[in-house]
Amino acid sequence: MNKRTVYCDYAATAPLSTAARAAMEPYFAEWFGNPNSMYALANQSRRALDQARADVAAALNVQPSEVYFTSGGTEADNWAIKGAAAMTAHKGKHIIASPLEHHAVLHTLEYLQKEQGYDITYLSVDTNGQVALADIESALRDDTVLVTCMMANNEIGTILDVGAISALCRQRGVLFFTDAVQAVGHIPVDASQFDLLSLSGHKFGGPKGVGALIVRRGLRLPPLLHGGGQENNRRSGTENVPGVVGMAAALTDAVSRMDTENARLTALRDRLLAGALQIPYTQLTGDPVKRLPGLASIVINYIEGESMVLLLDSNGICGSSGSACSSGSLDPSHVLLAIGLPHEIAHGSLRLSLGDSTTDSDVDYILEKLPQVVGRLRDMSPLKPE
Repeated sequence: MNKRTVYCDYAATAPLSTAARAAMEPYFAEWFGNPNSMYALANQSRRALDQARADVAAALNVQPSEVYFTSGGTEADNWAIKGAAAMTAHKGKHIIASPLEHHAVLHTLEYLQKEQGYDITYLSVDTNGQVALADIESALRDDTVLVTCMMANNEIGTILDVGAISALCRQRGVLFFTDAVQAVGHIPVDASQFDLLSLSGHKFGGPKGVGALIVRRGLRLPPLLHGGGQENNRRSGTENVPGVVGMAAALTDAVSRMDTENARLTALRDRLLAGALQIPYTQLTGDPVKRLPGLASIVINYIEGESMVLLLDSNGICGSSGSACSSGSLDPSHVLLAIGLPHEIAHGSLRLSLGDSTTDSDVDYILEKLPQVVGRLRDMSPLKPE
C-alpha cells in the first residue's frame, strides 16, 4: 500500500476547516435547540443563525435579509432558476445560458424546456471558456426573462466576467443569476452586483449539506419548498444550525486569508502546470490568466482520463477527470466539447485542484508520478504518438 496521500480535488470538496469544526461543535449537543422555538435553549440557536447570516452577508457585501440558507448549491441553483421563471412567466419564456454550467443548472433548464415549454438559448464560448458580452446582447429578446452564467468553471477554472453580464442585464430589465459555487471563498465576490447568486459550504471548508442563495432585496422569489415558513417564509424546513454556523465560520476564515493563500496557490498551480505541460502532446484547458488560483486543468492526448485518475490514485494522488464511464459508454465533458476540443482529446482530461494542505513537496511528487502514469497508459494504448 502506498502510504502517501496527495489530495488534489478541492474543486470537488474541501476538508472541514479548523474554524468550521470549532464553531459547529457546541451546536451538535450543548446548544441543540430548534431555532424556531421560544425558550432559552432555542434562542441560543436563533442567535447563532442570525450571526451566521450576518457573517455570510458581510463576506459577500450584501444585507443579511438577502441571505437564504439551503441544503447546498444544487438546491440553490434549482430555486434560483425555477423561482425566477415562475416570477416572470407573465413576461415570457426565454432564458439565455452559458453551455459551461454545472449539471444542477443545465438539468434544471432542461426541465423547464421539456415540462414548461421554455426556449433556452445556449451561448457559444471561446477556446478559453469565455462568453462574449456582444453574444449575450444579440441573444436578448423581448421575452427574455433570465440570463444564467457561472462565475467560475468547476472543470477548467476559467473566471468569467459576470459583473459585466449582470450590468447589461440590469440595463435591459432582465434577471441575472450566477452560480458562484466554485468562486465563493476562493476569489473576491461582491454579490450585491447580482440578482441571484448561489454558493455551497463544502467548497471552501464548510460542511457538506449546506449552502445559500443570495436574493437581491426587492425580488419576491417564490419558495421552492413549502412547510413551516422558515427563512422568512421563503425556504421551509428546520434550519441546519450546525451546518450554517460552520459554513459562515469557514467563509469568514477563507476571506480573511484569501490574499496570502491565493498567492501561494497560484505559485503552486503555475509550477504544476509548467511541469505537466512538459509531457508531450499535452495542452492547457481554460483561461491562462483569468482562472481560479488553485485549479490546474489539462488534456493529455492518446490516453483516457478515467484510467489516468485510477493510476494516479494507486500512487496516492487524488484528482479528477472530465470524462465519466456511464452505462458502458465513455462520454467526454460537455465543458471540454463546448470549448472546441474533439472527443478523442477531451477524453484525456485531468483536473488537479489545490488547497490548504497542498505543499511544494506535493507538486514535486505529482510531477514525478504523472509522466510515469502517462507513459504506462500510452504503452497500453492502441493510439500511439507518431
